[in-house]
Amino acid sequence: MLNFVLLQLPSEVMNFLPMILIVVVFYFFMIRPQMKKAKDHKKFIAELKKGDKIITTAGIHGRIADMNETTILVETEGGGKIRFDKAAVSLDSSKTLNG
Repeated sequence: MLNFVLLQLPSEVMNFLPMILIVVVFYFFMIRPQMKKAKDHKKFIAELKKGDKIITTAGIHGRIADMNETTILVETEGGGKIRFDKAAVSLDSSKTLNG
């Protein structure tokens, strides 16, 4: 009886192996890169300062005129000023402007 149980154990593990591999692949190709991107965006937002050129997620280009804890005041080319939440700054687009 004990031999029968020991012989079936590897078979049961082999049945779950594809599911385990799917979870591992999903983590490394989907979850981990998204966490890294969110960490990079948070670091980028923390490093913003007055005078930096930015592009918002809505596509508005401008310079930071003023900042507080959660918002930034963006001065556009025409001289208008618009207040945005810091999360609205696009990391990918803004990095190309500031080099």
